Parts: sequence; C-alpha cells; structure tokens
Amino acid sequence: MTGLGDNGLPDLVTVQNAAPQATFIIAPYEAGQRLDHFLTCKYPEQTRSALNRLISAAHVLVDGQQVKAGRRLRENDTISVCFPPLQSQDILPEEVDFSILHEDEHLLVINKPPGLVVHPASGHRNGTLVHGLLYRCQGLPAANPGRPGIVHRLDKDTSGVMLVAKTEYTLRTLMADFKDRKIRKTYHALLLRCPRETSGRVVAPIGRHPVDRKKRAVRPLEGKYAVTNWQVLERFANGWCWAEIGIETGRTHQIRVHMASIKAPVAGDLLYGGAVDRLAAFRPLRQMLHASTLWFTHPFTGEPFCCTAPLCEDMQILLDALRKALP
Repeated sequence: MTGLGDNGLPDLVTVQNAAPQATFIIAPYEAGQRLDHFLTCKYPEQTRSALNRLISAAHVLVDGQQVKAGRRLRENDTISVCFPPLQSQDILPEEVDFSILHEDEHLLVINKPPGLVVHPASGHRNGTLVHGLLYRCQGLPAANPGRPGIVHRLDKDTSGVMLVAKTEYTLRTLMADFKDRKIRKTYHALLLRCPRETSGRVVAPIGRHPVDRKKRAVRPLEGKYAVTNWQVLERFANGWCWAEIGIETGRTHQIRVHMASIKAPVAGDLLYGGAVDRLAAFRPLRQMLHASTLWFTHPFTGEPFCCTAPLCEDMQILLDALRKALP
C-alpha cells in the first residue's frame, strides 16, 4: 500500500470543489479551543498529525477560509471538513482470513477473528480486514477514506460479528440505523472480577482519557452519553464470571471502560485493568470480549435479520477450562 499517512489517512492533496463531509457550528462551550484540538475530539480515530495535514491542505475551512491549526475558535464559527477521495491504488487487496456468516448482493456479515485490525492505521498498513474485503469484493463504498464497506468496527483483539456494506445505499442505510440505535448488538465476555449483583446498567459518559491518548475514560463533563447493560451468566471458582453484555450506544472502548469502572474489567484487557497474574492458572493472551449477535433490518428487503458468531477457539477453550475447574 502506498500513499498513506498516519492512521491510514491518505497523503493529502488539494481537492478542488469538494463538498465537505461534515460541518460543525461552534457552540458557546466549544469557543476558545484550538482548531486542531477541536478536530481531535470530533475524529478520535485520526492522529493529530493526520488532522494537521488536512488543515494545511485546506481540507478544513473555518467560515470558508483556510486557517492555521492553532486558530482559536469563536462561537458560531462554521467548520467544514472534507477528506480527500480514496484512490483505488491506496489500498492493495490482500488475502486475509475471516469467516463469512452471511452474504448477499447488498451486504456481508462476518466473524472477525481476534488480532485482525479493521482498517489501515499507523503501524497497520497491511493485512487489515479492509485489505481482505477488497480482495473478496470489488467496488465497495466508502464513507471515510481508507474504510470501504465499513459500517462499524471492533477493536483489534475483540472478536465477533460485523456488518459490511457492498453498495452505497446499504452503507448509508446501515450507518443511519446505527446512529438511530436501530441495530442491536449482544456481546459475551469473561470478566476478571465478578460483580456482586446478577445484573446491572452502567450509564456514564465516555470521552478521551485526560492523559493517555490511547485510552477512553468515564468523563462526566466532557464525555458522550453511553449506556451498557450486563448480566452474569456463570460464576467461576477463581472469581471470574461469564457475562452477557448489551450496549445502547456505541462509544469507542465502551464495554471495556464501563466494566472496568465497576471493578469488573474484561479478562486479558491490559489497557483497562484486566491483566492476569503471570502465575495464574488461566492466562488469556488477549481481551476476552466477543461480539456474539447482531439484530438489524435488512436495508433492501426490510426484513428483520439476526446473525450469531460462534466463539473463537481461544475463548471457547478458556471458558471450557473454567467450567471444569474445581471450586
């Protein structure tokens, strides 16, 4: 793959007469921020250097004018953001291993294996799910540069069911359904510490961690509304538990952050307190989180659709071992 900057953003060239992909009007509480800091909050998946290249190449305008990254924003400023169009040569198709749960002319439903990065990013220029999708399908639509067919994503080490759009209409419809919370997802996880209650609901805003840019955190003032529901299905002798988790919102790292916030982190999640002692009998090699089931309305037929992804082998083996362990 050539021509990619940090986090998979194509090297930037001026795009004449391109319509902005997004427009923001600065609210009173947002006034005073630097432009690059504002964009970092709006596009957390992009690095600051990638966003600075966007600004320098005039793909970000303030009230129709090119400005510097350090420009202080004022109330009612209009920010227009336009990503350069994705060129077909930017991402070369590669054969990548993933299983398909359903496929028709409109969409794919896949079971993403753990360890597979969804889209190109800094440090992951090759071998992503996107590369594999382009190997299998031609002409996938893209709402964002570098992400053809991608409607939503899973973290690298989270396994499970994912929707992929094969047409522009499907992409737009499914993205709108996600935004309107019409698509439901159920996850299963091994939790390092079992909550005292059998079930619960976490309502806590999530935003970028104030110190560590790789992390998210519960941020009561700066965070975005986020809701996670959980239910303990099994308790194990070592204090772990097997839980079913549903999300009403889809914030980055939401389940991992919310479960850690109630002292029940996902086992194996090194970023959010799920590290297992090296002498422990059970030591997962990744976070034990799996997107099990997805309910959605098929964008073409209008019929309700449900797909379930079986557990990956490493998670099933660990779960079976925990069930066999004596108290």
